[in-house]
Amino acid sequence: MKSSPSSPRKGDHVKRVGIIFSGGPAPGANAVIAAAATSFLEDHREVIGFYHGYSGLQDYHPTTHRLVPGDHYRVFGERDLRGLRNERGIVIGTARANPGAGVKKPADLADSTKTTRLRNVYNALVDMEIDALISIGGDDTLKTANFLYEFQKHLPADARRVKVVHLPKTIDNDYRGIDFTFGFFTAVDVMAKEIMNLRADAMATGSYFIVEAMGRKAGWLGYGVAIAGEAHLVLTVEDIDESLTIEEDGEQKLSLTKLADRITDLILTREKRKKYYGTVVLAEGLAEALSTKHLENVPRDEHGHISLGNISLGKMVAERVSKRYEERTGRKKKLNGVQVGYESRCAPPHAFDVMLGSQLGIGAYRALVEEGLDGHMVSVSGQLDLRYVPFSELVNPETLITEVRFVKPGSDFHRLARFLETRVDTSD
Repeated sequence: MKSSPSSPRKGDHVKRVGIIFSGGPAPGANAVIAAAATSFLEDHREVIGFYHGYSGLQDYHPTTHRLVPGDHYRVFGERDLRGLRNERGIVIGTARANPGAGVKKPADLADSTKTTRLRNVYNALVDMEIDALISIGGDDTLKTANFLYEFQKHLPADARRVKVVHLPKTIDNDYRGIDFTFGFFTAVDVMAKEIMNLRADAMATGSYFIVEAMGRKAGWLGYGVAIAGEAHLVLTVEDIDESLTIEEDGEQKLSLTKLADRITDLILTREKRKKYYGTVVLAEGLAEALSTKHLENVPRDEHGHISLGNISLGKMVAERVSKRYEERTGRKKKLNGVQVGYESRCAPPHAFDVMLGSQLGIGAYRALVEEGLDGHMVSVSGQLDLRYVPFSELVNPETLITEVRFVKPGSDFHRLARFLETRVDTSD
């Protein structure tokens, strides 16, 4: 039972809590926010939700850019949280604003110029009497949370401190320190159903669909979607080896010709078995391994990431496969390139993602109030058992960059996808 306002409270130093959500949307976001806010409100603590990530906070100035309720933040009440856990979207919005953009190494955290926007964030939180910040987001948001945590170590000893805890979010599921991230299973489910629809279309028309699935760095989404969607071949960044690459300026780059030949081999194998249709899943992150000429004019976000959606990898590969198939057989084959992923990011959350997200939200309360933690990520394992991982175990101490968790080639999860796809016959 939680304490009444008049009795001594554990974690009494945390009276007012701020919540930010940053990066791409993910199903279950509102479950996280609602569970966290409810936990604090029921214990008679205030909860502030900042709109659109760090967008307002990083530009804060006490006289020229004050934060306005309704424009930059909202004060949560119990009524705001009713039925919120299963709602689509993000009640406080999101953005990719990066207040730590100038910080590249630990020494930069002591540089007043490079930390201007971090200081703005800190000043905004202090001026609003925020005692703790709950950061919800992906690896770049974790990096920013760690920046804010480390930045405060350079403040005078008597300066006010804002505790920071982070809740991991990404439909890509490429996070170290947690088994599965909320939104992943919903995204897989939504995209897998699309793959099944395309499979039926391919079967009816005797064609192939080359499906570019979200997943920037690692192949978790690609493999999950291919397994659940019964695709006939899946290739992700973990599958790049000498059989798919060429050397360019001393580096190994993904060869579109070799990739097209791999898929053509699949088509010919299936034709030998009297199957003239199919679906192929490619992780969008494969595009980052392409030759420089394919990436020269592609825009980047505030964190320096290539806008993969502008490359249209699926269409590019479909065109190459069509050409290679005709060159090798003298026949034409209909191939279609399709992108999937964006439509899954604000889909109705899967029940598991609601449960997982809710536990993470409650974990933020327990970390700050019951455990008195600072500079930790909330995680779960097993049957949603909570645990807390120090930022220092997740962030490289020299580069201050978070490390991606890849699908391990040869692992049981990796082998599952390989067992279920079509075994390619390369013999004549």
